[in-house]
Amino acid sequence: MAKDEANNPADSAQADETDATKADQTKAAETKQDPKSDTTEPASDDQAAKADDQDAKTVDPLQEAQRKIADLQKQVADLNDRNLRSQAEIQNIQARNKKDQAALIKYDGQQLAHDVLPALDNLERALQTQVEGEQGESLKKGIEMVQKHLLDALTKNGVTEIKADGEKFDPNIHQAVQTVPAEDDDHKDHVVQVLQKGYQLKDRVLRPAMVVVSQ
Repeated sequence: MAKDEANNPADSAQADETDATKADQTKAAETKQDPKSDTTEPASDDQAAKADDQDAKTVDPLQEAQRKIADLQKQVADLNDRNLRSQAEIQNIQARNKKDQAALIKYDGQQLAHDVLPALDNLERALQTQVEGEQGESLKKGIEMVQKHLLDALTKNGVTEIKADGEKFDPNIHQAVQTVPAEDDDHKDHVVQVLQKGYQLKDRVLRPAMVVVSQ
């Protein structure tokens, strides 16, 4: 009994030493765990930053796609506008071409008619010449026939004489080469004499009538 009791203090000391060692190990373990807990929070911050970057990267492509869509829509609108303008221009060109073709058909033979007028004037002057004798009268009748046939041909092709004698002066179809005093106000700005006949092809003036106008 005494021997067992003598050994008890040593066992107690050894037990205390063991407990102290365990306490130190526990403390060391806790100390080691603290840095881990400290580094855990920065890791969480990094993960949050990465998540934000990932969100930003997710938003940026969407905005870029929207911008590209807006640019494409603008390009399409510009192309549509150009297309409409081109179509309008083509229609205008076609309308002008049709108008020009119609004018060519309508006034076909204008140059020929214009070139014939001097010959008609010469026939007119020849008929105004006084003749004597049967031969002269016969020649004059021949000239009258030529003049008549020529006038008929011109009329069939739309060439007509411009009315001038006694008409109110119209600068669009009359050319005043001389003026004389008017007898009264009623005859003012009227043609009193025709010096050279004027002609028109349908509604286009080939040559204005040369006239004397009262003022």
